[in-house]
Amino acid sequence: QVQVMESGGGLVQAGGSLRLSCTASGLSFDDYAMGWFRQAPGKEREGVACITWNGGSTYYTDSVKGRFTISRDNAKNTLYLQINNLKPEDTAMYYCAIRRSSGYCLASWSPGDYLYWGQGTQVTVSS
Repeated sequence: QVQVMESGGGLVQAGGSLRLSCTASGLSFDDYAMGWFRQAPGKEREGVACITWNGGSTYYTDSVKGRFTISRDNAKNTLYLQINNLKPEDTAMYYCAIRRSSGYCLASWSPGDYLYWGQGTQVTVSS
């Protein structure tokens, strides 16, 4: 059984930083690309970052480029998201997701391209 679990969220002042972590078990972690998504109240879930199976390539949605850094440690079955210079508009539930049957990312950022999801970790940024 595949299990995915995020951690590291919290309440932070604008301009601060957080590092989110995601651990996965029950699958060959390094076979799959992985992504981070977020969903704010009343809004659709949006993809913010993706990393290929070996960490060789990373992709970001435009609104987070330069502030978010996705990385992975395949030896620890762990995915990370470093978030710097947090803004109030970054407030959302952040989800870790595992790509459906692929080690590569897609430009579409469609949640349907991801098969396994965690329960999310809340990030709240105060102004």
